[in-house]
Amino acid sequence: MNHGVFTEFAVLLIVSAVGGALAVLLKQPVLIAYIAVGILVGPSGMGWLEAYEPVALLSEIGVVVLLFVVGLKLDIRHVRHIGPVALATGLGQLTFTIVFGFFLTLLLGKGWVEALYIAIALTFSSTIIIVKLLSDKREIDSLHGRIAVGFLIVQDLAVVLAMMGMSAFRGAEDASTTTVILDLGARSLGAAVLLFVAMRYVLPRVVALMARSQELLLVFAIAWGTALAALGEHVGFSKEAGAFLAGFSLASKEYREAMNARLSSVRDFLLLFFFIALGGRLALASLGDELVPSLILSAFVLIGNPLIVMAIMGWMGYRSLTGFLAGLTVAQISEFSIVFV
Repeated sequence: MNHGVFTEFAVLLIVSAVGGALAVLLKQPVLIAYIAVGILVGPSGMGWLEAYEPVALLSEIGVVVLLFVVGLKLDIRHVRHIGPVALATGLGQLTFTIVFGFFLTLLLGKGWVEALYIAIALTFSSTIIIVKLLSDKREIDSLHGRIAVGFLIVQDLAVVLAMMGMSAFRGAEDASTTTVILDLGARSLGAAVLLFVAMRYVLPRVVALMARSQELLLVFAIAWGTALAALGEHVGFSKEAGAFLAGFSLASKEYREAMNARLSSVRDFLLLFFFIALGGRLALASLGDELVPSLILSAFVLIGNPLIVMAIMGWMGYRSLTGFLAGLTVAQISEFSIVFV
């Protein structure tokens, strides 16, 4: 890397730190500041960011680490005990948002392909943000906290399946739907068998060896995540799906908390470049044309998603307050929506 790129990265980090500090003072999420920095230094702003390829590479690794950490939190023993209410609210909210979001987007003048992508993107809520908020408020073990975490896990599984499905259809545009579905099913079955063999017979010994050194454990976690991400893209899924499955394969191992603790800071640092790259790609001149659809769809998410969760939980016999508190957690859109699109 030449001195110009190194200096550019140094300035970029300083500007990001200053912007993040202002966001904290204003009690706003730092990711908003990072996107603003990307807009500032990108073509829509000052236009001095030239190291697009290094920033893009780091942003891709950041997304991989993010999906890996989410999969790492998804202990299979917890998945087995997801209650009926978590499944009902999770699947009910997904179905409601996709169906009504699709037709609402069509009414806004978009094509059916655009409407499908937008509708699916609107369904996902940020598990990481909600878990952090519930933990900070000491509500993670409350009834509505446990239910919220349950249906957010359902969403996490859905976003991975959506990424895999969209990736398969994108790579086989000339094939019939039946062929694509059968091909996706065969590849998914093959991936499931390989993952089961790795989780049962290979990973326990490898992780135990790597855990003798905390630094080596961190390197192994990132290597395993990026390897499966690359393999996932190679076989026609997506990097994100591969990274998620890599984390999931280690979720039931005894060293997962150690890996998660060390990866959290790495994830946050690398995602900085993802949001900067996102801001740098925004064409502000065209945002005015989409202002009205954005406001309408935002209102749909902020109002519609909590109402459907409250309705389902009310139908299942839960108190209105419990349904309201759980429903509030889906009144936002996840970073996975950006990754998906």
